[in-house]
Amino acid sequence: MKNIVRILFLVAILAGSVVFSTVSPTQAQVTPGICDNPVDVLTAAFCAAREAIEEERSIDLTIVKQWTFEQQEFTNGIDWGCIDGIAAVDVRPVYYGWEFRFTALNNEVHTARVSFVDLDTVAVCDEVALATDAPAPSTAPTNPNLPAPVTGAGAAGTFELGGHVNGLGTQTVSNMQAAGMTWVKKQLRFRVGDGTGQAEAFINDANSKGFKILLGIVGYTDEMTNYDQYIQDYATFVGQVAAKMTQGGAIEVWNEPNIDREWPNGRISGAEYTRLLAAAYNAIKTANPNVIVISGAPAPTGAEAAFPGAVVNDDNFMRQMRDAGAAAYMDCLGLHYNEGIVSPTQNSGDPRPYYPTQYFGSMLARGANIFPDRPVCWTELGYLSGEGMGEPIPPAFSWAENVTVAQQAQWLAEAAQLSRQSGRVRIMIIWNVNFELWGSDPMGGYAMMRPDGTCPACSTLGAVMRGS
Repeated sequence: MKNIVRILFLVAILAGSVVFSTVSPTQAQVTPGICDNPVDVLTAAFCAAREAIEEERSIDLTIVKQWTFEQQEFTNGIDWGCIDGIAAVDVRPVYYGWEFRFTALNNEVHTARVSFVDLDTVAVCDEVALATDAPAPSTAPTNPNLPAPVTGAGAAGTFELGGHVNGLGTQTVSNMQAAGMTWVKKQLRFRVGDGTGQAEAFINDANSKGFKILLGIVGYTDEMTNYDQYIQDYATFVGQVAAKMTQGGAIEVWNEPNIDREWPNGRISGAEYTRLLAAAYNAIKTANPNVIVISGAPAPTGAEAAFPGAVVNDDNFMRQMRDAGAAAYMDCLGLHYNEGIVSPTQNSGDPRPYYPTQYFGSMLARGANIFPDRPVCWTELGYLSGEGMGEPIPPAFSWAENVTVAQQAQWLAEAAQLSRQSGRVRIMIIWNVNFELWGSDPMGGYAMMRPDGTCPACSTLGAVMRGS
């Protein structure tokens, strides 16, 4: 876990300079927290329509593939043509309003009408249709300056769970097995000229203990001056590593490339990152088509306006990737979520100034709606708890000071359950299993294995993964 983005975001909030990006309502749902205190009548109408459908059908429309609306004149009343078999005498005399349509993750289309005048007047239409059109493809025409993508095996398969580890000792392995984990993540720092010895050690250690491995491979900004040459050096290396993954695995191409801790200041760009991703993808697939290629998860942040050149908001960065054709060079979209202080089942209740990266549902939608035809891989998902650490939580992370270990265990399990049920998540890597550092970057507070030797999350996750 890196504290720079959270610090930058807090500074930006305090400075009042964060600019929230907006999305066309025909492409994604309104961010969930807005329904707590709608800022305009259209948003309030949206919330009324969604909540009415959710209540009547006992479904969750927090994350949807698409939603649309249009203003309508209801010639014979708001209920006519919406509610089947209704008698004319029972149709409410409301003749103007909005009609909202929500395309759920299972492609069901739910419709509701809301009055212009009285937002409590809502009609949930009986018909539940199936979407006839697929979501707008995220694979833009391949950039002519990029190579044609090499064919590979993709990221087929059912949901799987793993954890980022600091070593695979006997107790760690036992706890991970109890949690139902089949993946291990390690991050590998690459210097130009490095051999694959360290990567092979990680791969062999994981495989010998029954795990598949996800290697996050990230370089150093000081070596990226000649970017064209650097792209080739990096691609050559990741291809060599992929060749060593004889039992399968995954490679995440870079880490948080939207902040200047990981990418040169002034050059942060989803389009430029896509050039590196494309070369890496082709090198990996040429060496080993069965290795899953995951795009480098951006740091969740809204601090772009306050720190120009140093930060690009994660959603803006991913749109830049999409527009550059990045979907053709990934099997799975990498995402991070590490700042939650409420259950992932909630879409409100965080006392901080609202931002969508604070909630599990809106963070998943933040990436999934930009790349609707690619699965998501959580390459870092965790909840911070200072309980039992022996020292106060670091000031930069005071937002998590009230999170208990019991909540951490419950929320990780709920996040796994929601990820599996969404149908969009292929792999979820928990940050983290067994790190112990407790300082300015409180890695130990994210750990499932606590200082007292217990692992409450191992039990809750195990129950989810066993289906109980």
